[in-house]
Amino acid sequence: MDLLVENILIYSLAAILCVAVVMIYLRKKGRESRIVDEKIKKAREEGLHEPVSLHPVVDVNSCIQTGACIAACPEHDILGIRNGKATLINASQCIGHGACFHACPTEAISLRLGTEKRGIDLPHVSPRFETNVPGIYIAGELGGMGLIKNAVEQGRQAVENMARVLNKNHQAAYDLVIIGAGPAGISASLTAKKHGLNFLLLEQDTLGGTVFTFPRQKIVMTSPMDLPLFGKVKLYQTSKAELLDLWQTVLKKNNLTVHENSKVESVDAEDGIFKVTTLKGDQYNSAMVLMAIGRRGTPRKLNIPGEMKEKVAYRLLEPEEISHKHIIVVGGGDSAVESALLLADRNQVTLSYRNEVFNRIKPLNNMALNKALTEGKLAVHLSSNLLSIEDDSVLLSFGKDGETSKLKNDLVYIFAGGELPTQFLEKAGIKISKKFGETVMKH
Repeated sequence: MDLLVENILIYSLAAILCVAVVMIYLRKKGRESRIVDEKIKKAREEGLHEPVSLHPVVDVNSCIQTGACIAACPEHDILGIRNGKATLINASQCIGHGACFHACPTEAISLRLGTEKRGIDLPHVSPRFETNVPGIYIAGELGGMGLIKNAVEQGRQAVENMARVLNKNHQAAYDLVIIGAGPAGISASLTAKKHGLNFLLLEQDTLGGTVFTFPRQKIVMTSPMDLPLFGKVKLYQTSKAELLDLWQTVLKKNNLTVHENSKVESVDAEDGIFKVTTLKGDQYNSAMVLMAIGRRGTPRKLNIPGEMKEKVAYRLLEPEEISHKHIIVVGGGDSAVESALLLADRNQVTLSYRNEVFNRIKPLNNMALNKALTEGKLAVHLSSNLLSIEDDSVLLSFGKDGETSKLKNDLVYIFAGGELPTQFLEKAGIKISKKFGETVMKH
């Protein structure tokens, strides 16, 4: 009898312990779900919940809550676990790494462009990367697939396809003109050389394309990339400078030349040959054209002395990596205000805007900005203009009188809008269509 009682007590204690463990686990998961709910709520209020480009979609019936997708994502709070399933949080902040897609052990994630409610404008591109205009191809971010590795692979594949169909008896000066010296353009150039094509590489700014504008101190690459005529490159975490050094090394090793500061104004077809005209008036005739430009358009420049310095950027990524700097942020939209606020905690930040009031920012951003001003976290100069940029300072003018002041400075962020490529593409005859939740990667 005593043994029976003892066994009952043991099993009862074990059962109570198991129930307690389960209850603690469920409470923990419930708390984590509530945290994710709050993040989603905040993202919706700030307009960040709807994706703007390539993004993951989770099949809740296949998801088993391993969290591998969240751990694999190099960004922050794109995905979270809610009620035992992975879900999107800050969808509009996703830049299409695709790491979550590859990390999911149950193949519960697919990658899509746009949503049923929010479409994304993209040029018409075939599986061979050719547009509706025969002879004009698109690779990289412009086609909707961002990231360095993706751009490198698309640049290679596009030129492989072009080389197969190129009419060697054409009358043009070049077999191929490549527009854009970013990852896709560099990869395309290497592939063109591999196939013995007579080609030209044009870049509107300087080597690196969009990469050159990255302000982040670390660029995350989720997997190795294979560069034609160079080999496999493993740079899981690298600085912008290191990546640009790599491009320089690759080009030098293969004797490739980038025609910098050659912004293409138009691409016109004449008698089966493309006439590529730059803003400077230079013209090049080519049998084929590859567009390897960014889809965000060209950042609008202030055209002031010193704007081409390394410390100047037009996008803010990974603000947590930046600290103890004197920073000026130029602009009066949400991007400028949000960037200034993100940087203000660990840096001395000045926000400069040419107008008298902020009249086009979200209410929440306006509240956050006023709070930061009250707490003295940053300085705001309305009716001001950035005049010039030096290595360790900037020159700012104030008000109608144009009074000037020199400010100590380490970094400059310019958010003056962008010149979208839509008009450029349509002028070349390329059709633009809106994609509503089109799957581009699925297991």
